[in-house]
Amino acid sequence: MSTARTGRVPAWALLTGGIALVATSLATGTAALGPAPATASSHREAPLISGQPQYDNTDVYAFTSPDKTGTTTLMANWLPFEEPAGGPNFYKFADDARYQIHVDNTGDGQSELIYRWTFKDEVRNGDTFLYNSDKVTSLDDPDLNFRQTYDLQVLKFKDGKHLSTDTLADDAPVAPSNVGRASMPRYDDLRAQAVRKTSNGGTAFAGQADDPFYLDLRVFDLLYGGNLSEVGQDTLKGYNVNTLALQLPTEQLTASSDKPVIGVWSTTHRRSAANGWRQVSRLGMPLVNEVVVPSKDKDKFNASTPWDDAQFAPYVNDPELARLLEKVYKLKAPAVPRKDLAQVFLTGVPGLNKPAGVRPHEALRLNTSVKPAQDPKRLGVLDGDKAGYPNGRRLTDDVLDISLQVVRGELAGQKNDLGDAVDVNDEKFDDTFPYVASPHSGSRGPLKEPARGGSGTSALDGDNSSASSAATSSDDGSLLLASAASGAAALLVVALGLLWWRRNRSRSAAPR
Repeated sequence: MSTARTGRVPAWALLTGGIALVATSLATGTAALGPAPATASSHREAPLISGQPQYDNTDVYAFTSPDKTGTTTLMANWLPFEEPAGGPNFYKFADDARYQIHVDNTGDGQSELIYRWTFKDEVRNGDTFLYNSDKVTSLDDPDLNFRQTYDLQVLKFKDGKHLSTDTLADDAPVAPSNVGRASMPRYDDLRAQAVRKTSNGGTAFAGQADDPFYLDLRVFDLLYGGNLSEVGQDTLKGYNVNTLALQLPTEQLTASSDKPVIGVWSTTHRRSAANGWRQVSRLGMPLVNEVVVPSKDKDKFNASTPWDDAQFAPYVNDPELARLLEKVYKLKAPAVPRKDLAQVFLTGVPGLNKPAGVRPHEALRLNTSVKPAQDPKRLGVLDGDKAGYPNGRRLTDDVLDISLQVVRGELAGQKNDLGDAVDVNDEKFDDTFPYVASPHSGSRGPLKEPARGGSGTSALDGDNSSASSAATSSDDGSLLLASAASGAAALLVVALGLLWWRRNRSRSAAPR
């Protein structure tokens, strides 16, 4: 019988509807207690690379080593927004990629040196889903089921022509993902074992690390909410990246002692189906492809070389960000063309890190003759600290605040204090190579405390009260109460439906 004719709802509809309501109420309550979804990172700066995180270069750093005189540290990170507990397939470098750090020591936009990492995977036991089968105490521990090693080479060029290739490290170990304290109770020991000497007197590291880039990425929500209300939150807090770091004698990087400026950038090349290599990522100065290059040319920038950067120069000379600041906050944009920005991004700053005869191109430029600051300033050169950004880039440099102030016109006479209210990284950096903080552990967050009396019962014993109380906030408790109330209401609907159905059935069965 059609409900459209009688206006009555069949008993089966009430029953299934009530049960569905119960299930929905309970599911809604429990789902809301789960982890929050990850927020997108600006590291995903171009359409194509955003779908290829293993090949996505997030940041480049270059600085004179603060603890080792006569050396320079080069560093690049890949694979943005690593959730520490993101197993069972944790985070690895791609084995079909070439990860490269380029050095230009003549200012012509061509590489004189390319440091190239390639990786190999080893799975010791394919019959388990675990990354490790027991506690891992060393990088060659048989309980570490998944391992990576790498080869490191240096390729030397002159005027764009390849001269030689030398191997600096062969089958060097990669520090693993920090699965958790049960699996890797002394993770820092594992990381230390991944710091290796190279054949040319340098030091290398490859492995997971805390993401050292600190900033509030809500700049993409109409420049911090359109009224600067959305600031002060380190969007990358708690997430990891994969780091490649190399510390070398400075004399190996510069053309000569009287030419101390080097340009640094990184690229990723991915093996193609035809067994060739295709460049899919490029990065030098921070935030260039994110907020300077427009969407239509972002993929082109990632596939380009600095030699051809004249095609992107208009975006530097008349940046969209300055016009947006004027539109949203009524902050008058400096006059164009922006010679100040061209110096920072394309040629180097005169008297600081501009090489003689420079061909304009985008790169992170470092004057290696500037000694490390005893008291580094987060605003670098803007605060009188010539050892900081944009003279190279240190881990502590607040490049987001510096970039906002420079785009606003700080170097063109328009003094300002723009910033995102995030002034330090969420983790303290190390004082020695590789300097980046250790990666966040997969077992971070609240843990169950032993039961009173020291019995140490767990959720497996049916006693999960302390775990629940440790992980559940008062807000979660209110949510559970609301969910329970919704479930009770749904059950009441079922009961009333059954009662209504039985009464109507009795009436139908009675003689008329």
